[in-house]
Amino acid sequence: MNITEKILSKAAGKEKVVPGEVIFAKLDGLMGHDQKVSAFHTFEKKMNANKVFDADKIWIVFDHHVPADTVNAALQQKKMRHYIKKYQITHFYDVGQGGICHVVVPEKGLVKPGHVIIGGDSHTCTYGALGAFATGVGNTDFAYALAYGEVWLQVPSTVKVNCAGTLPDYVGGKDIILNLLGNIGIAGATYKALEFCGETVKSLSMADRFTICNMVVEAGAKNGIFLPDEITFDYLERIISLEPSRKEEWSLLKSDPDAHYEETINIDCSRLSPQVACPHLPDNVVNVEELKDIKIDQIFIGSCTNGRIEDLRRAAKILKGKKISTSVRLIVIPGSQLTLRQAIREGIWETFLNAGAILCPPTCGPCPGADLGLLAAGEVALSVSNRNFRGRMGDPDSEVYLASPAVAAASALTGYITHPGEV
Repeated sequence: MNITEKILSKAAGKEKVVPGEVIFAKLDGLMGHDQKVSAFHTFEKKMNANKVFDADKIWIVFDHHVPADTVNAALQQKKMRHYIKKYQITHFYDVGQGGICHVVVPEKGLVKPGHVIIGGDSHTCTYGALGAFATGVGNTDFAYALAYGEVWLQVPSTVKVNCAGTLPDYVGGKDIILNLLGNIGIAGATYKALEFCGETVKSLSMADRFTICNMVVEAGAKNGIFLPDEITFDYLERIISLEPSRKEEWSLLKSDPDAHYEETINIDCSRLSPQVACPHLPDNVVNVEELKDIKIDQIFIGSCTNGRIEDLRRAAKILKGKKISTSVRLIVIPGSQLTLRQAIREGIWETFLNAGAILCPPTCGPCPGADLGLLAAGEVALSVSNRNFRGRMGDPDSEVYLASPAVAAASALTGYITHPGEV
């Protein structure tokens, strides 16, 4: 079996599973945010449930409307706090205590290799970067999981993504996943697992791996996953007390040499330029050099895709000692309170301020069109987030391009989509 099949077979209590098989998998974690009120309502009113399966395995992070920007958002959060208190949910990160759920959950040490995790958000697949099976579900499955601690799944077939070569300057995880999306399209991996491997993977930071897994859902994938390795273990050692026995156990989480894959996709990473997704789909991808005449009104650096400290460092390195173009607005939102603290300590926050950026608290903000930087009709934005659907970040007549933090920072300096090497 491959790693996804191994994880699911264990969670289902079976010796072996095969693609297409329907299973019930026991959960190691259930993640939700401030928009899960309706799931709790279903749990109580439609299922007549009155007890959660395990209060310690439910993780709630307020992030979509933080702090509350409308009366309705405030009411939703009030109701969620009621449910959290009622069911004594252990891991609750309120306004000012966490940040964006897909950044907070891993950095709190809640995700471990081999875990099965579902979340009430499509980008829950982010956690596959740590060698876990993680995927998003709707409110009905979320409500069922609250009560029973399990989820039904059809075992996905797996596509191996082999990443070869040394990454050029200014190219990273965002460029790899955008290139893949450009090659296979937004339906190219529907209900499949994408397993990332190859020599390039050995040089990818956890931040790059989180970015890649975060966006597999944009190809329709059920999950994305990396095999645990020393980079995984180094990350976990920084955030949890990693016992040698656990490291040894997780080291065995590998795909068998004779594991079956539906297909193998090869990416020569040494030939990649910084990639940009053009409006209005994440798979409308071209090399950055092809877009040098595109004028930008707003730049957004943040989100669960590229709001980690490594992302902020990459952008700040390009912006340090410089001023952004007077024709653009630069919005910077760290992915978590921990990231914010680190950015302040390292002087990154000061670099952004000096460059002319507006700095906001950890929140999803403009990425899902929630608040803090929505676009007017006719405006053009360059964002490091994961989706550029029509109307995603504001007026339906606005346009959003997707790129890496390096491209975003370079473009903020010129007012046009720009290769970082030019600045």
